[in-house]
Amino acid sequence: MAFDKKKLALVGNGMAGVRAIEHLIKLAPDKYDITIFGSEPHPNYNRIMLSSVLAGGASMNDIVINDWKWYSDNRITLHSGHRVTRIDSSRKTIVTDKGHQASYDALIIATGSSPFMLPLPGADKDGVIAFRDIQDCEKMISASKSYKKAVVIGGGLLGLEAARGLLHLGMQVHVVHIHPYLMERQLDEAAATMLQRELEAQGMQFLLQKNTVAIKGKKRATGLVFSDGTEADGDLIVMAVGIRPNVELAKSAGIEVNRGIVVNDYLQTSVPDIYALGECAEHRGIAYGLVAPLYEQGAVLAKHLAGLETAGYAGSVTSTKLKMSGVDVFSAGRFDDAPNTRSLKIQDDVAGTYKKIVLQDGKLVGAVLFGDTSDGPELFSMMKKGESVEGREKALLLGLSPDQLGGSSQESRLQVMADDEIVCGCNGVTKGTITEAIAAKGCNTVSSIRSCTKASASCGGCKPLVEGLLQLYSGEATGEPVKEGICSCTTLNRDEIVTGISSMRLMSVQEVINVMGWTNPEGCSKCRPSLNYYLGMLYPEHYIDEKESRFTNERYHANIQRDGTYSVVPRIYGGVTSPAELKKIAEVAEKFDVPMVKFTGGQRLDLLGVKKEDLPRMWEELDMPSGHAYGKMLRTVKTCVGNTFCRFGTQDSIAMGIRMEKAFERLNAPAKVKLAVSGCPRNCAEASIKDLGVIAIDGGWEIHVGGNGGVKVRATEILTVVKTEDEVMEWSSAFLQLYREHAAWNERTAQWIERVGLDVVKKALENREERLALMARIQITLRSAKDPWKEIIQSDELRKNFEPLPETSSTAR
Repeated sequence: MAFDKKKLALVGNGMAGVRAIEHLIKLAPDKYDITIFGSEPHPNYNRIMLSSVLAGGASMNDIVINDWKWYSDNRITLHSGHRVTRIDSSRKTIVTDKGHQASYDALIIATGSSPFMLPLPGADKDGVIAFRDIQDCEKMISASKSYKKAVVIGGGLLGLEAARGLLHLGMQVHVVHIHPYLMERQLDEAAATMLQRELEAQGMQFLLQKNTVAIKGKKRATGLVFSDGTEADGDLIVMAVGIRPNVELAKSAGIEVNRGIVVNDYLQTSVPDIYALGECAEHRGIAYGLVAPLYEQGAVLAKHLAGLETAGYAGSVTSTKLKMSGVDVFSAGRFDDAPNTRSLKIQDDVAGTYKKIVLQDGKLVGAVLFGDTSDGPELFSMMKKGESVEGREKALLLGLSPDQLGGSSQESRLQVMADDEIVCGCNGVTKGTITEAIAAKGCNTVSSIRSCTKASASCGGCKPLVEGLLQLYSGEATGEPVKEGICSCTTLNRDEIVTGISSMRLMSVQEVINVMGWTNPEGCSKCRPSLNYYLGMLYPEHYIDEKESRFTNERYHANIQRDGTYSVVPRIYGGVTSPAELKKIAEVAEKFDVPMVKFTGGQRLDLLGVKKEDLPRMWEELDMPSGHAYGKMLRTVKTCVGNTFCRFGTQDSIAMGIRMEKAFERLNAPAKVKLAVSGCPRNCAEASIKDLGVIAIDGGWEIHVGGNGGVKVRATEILTVVKTEDEVMEWSSAFLQLYREHAAWNERTAQWIERVGLDVVKKALENREERLALMARIQITLRSAKDPWKEIIQSDELRKNFEPLPETSSTAR
């Protein structure tokens, strides 16, 4: 009963503390009344993904781990925007900066850490910031719109991710580092040199062995001064030189503090009923700054608070991955050539790969991988288990298979892995969560496990371990991996299917399934949408689109949300609207009681929380084309103001963007397609991370292709440079149709170009006759395309699909 519950308070709404709460409510859902205090005005979000936000590949909503609804669903009281200022351990109360007071029976301190700001002369000037939270990202994005040069102090993991994000924002970036080489805490000199070479090729510039003594400028920073008398210019100074545990609150409450808040193996502090974990805690003399150890601490604390037996937290072996486009780096354990250790290395400068393993007393104690990091999870597992690798050293270095390695296989290592051991560090997914998804929820492919648990959904580094667990616990029930967009219903790949459809003149999804020998006579939710696309691509004038072979979002022409409502996004060409159009959207939003209206990253308005049965009438009232924010088709064409208003603009990017959006709207594609047009090389529309980006230069336009701003950020490559707007349309049409005809289902342009190579694309488009032929074919498709909402609005039969179900005994309950 509610009055029997103990009161649990959590100070800090970050990843470590909330992870412990997630575990606790699963283990003992009715034991505590839980209150959380967070200093930021946001729900719990993934700080690991801040670099993606900075690069434009994700928004705040994209990196939220637990949204507002999660707190209410789990009966958790959240005080966001509250900073706890005092703990009274004798009265067991806490007080916030807004005067709120709360009592507790048990208290968790998870206040995290703060960025260390060098005490330099001028550090208080405008334009000097850290890179630690979402507000820092917003400041950097804002600065990039007005300033050109950035300097990042710190060549460690966080500094390089900040620098990469600033490059994507169109800034010139210098990285200043006091050491002779980059990431000296994670890499040896050989790997660091290869990393520097790769980043320089991407546009980053480095000033190594530089000691900053002052920040120059009057009110705003204009650069740095170094101890050797040299200087570096910069309008934005980002400090990424380390972190300090936030211990002041605990210290003022009389809790033992060293570098961090001192805790034992059960995360207990020196004061009874007060616990600490995460970056603010110090365990056995170590304060961890990586997410995996913090999640391991959270699992132990949750068991302890739930009253379950647990072995306690014994410390963590850590690993590091650099999350950066075109760069694969992995480091774990010790990487230096210390006394009593032996190391083996292999380096291939042509392929751009490097591997080093460090051994001590017959065991693997460290590894550094560059270029090819596929062996990282396997090596890390060996390190954590402390198993002997004697006699297998060279095999480990060469990356041979488990059978060739001898001894314990990956299967046996996965069997003895503890259920609470983290497999996916980015999302904090344990082995137990994955095995439960396999056993209880029927997940029998990597993609289904990813959808169910988020394992491998971010950086992808844990995919080999996920595959190993799938084989171990699913066995013969393991589904076939999806290849070229086709599921286990068939062994045919994309090219074989398209060739068969064309040669045999197959004209429907069911005909393809029957004639080409599908094992499942009905197909499935993975192959039917791809067949529907291939048929439409091959026969744009004759094929009748099968609505039942589309995903839910595409059938309802809106994005379904987690609460069952929908999100409606009308098209706003090039992000340019009018007072009348805004008024109409506002009136419709009021009429249908839309809970939230939000500006999207694609310069449109998103009407969130719409009931399914209201969708047809809402579109009818709007009388605007759909923005297709839900489909595998053209989404947006982002524009800056160009020379219409901007003093830097060289071309009319607004007109160009609107022309492209009106030309390509309703264009179906293998995957979603995003375009952008920037009016000058300052690139305010972020055209260099879009599927197709157009950047104005003096006297012409650069056409960029193959960019992606998602989890795996990829910068575009230049396809060509043209002089006129008509040439932009010619090359863009040809490129998009080439992509439509040759990419696999669900394959973004970034993946497609990485697979086939830009040179292949350039060669296919170099002949103008072929470009015009491709352009003619895409125009046939566009002429045949219709806005499906008009059909729904005009058809009583189709409108019935959106009517609410009649209430039954089950729905009434």
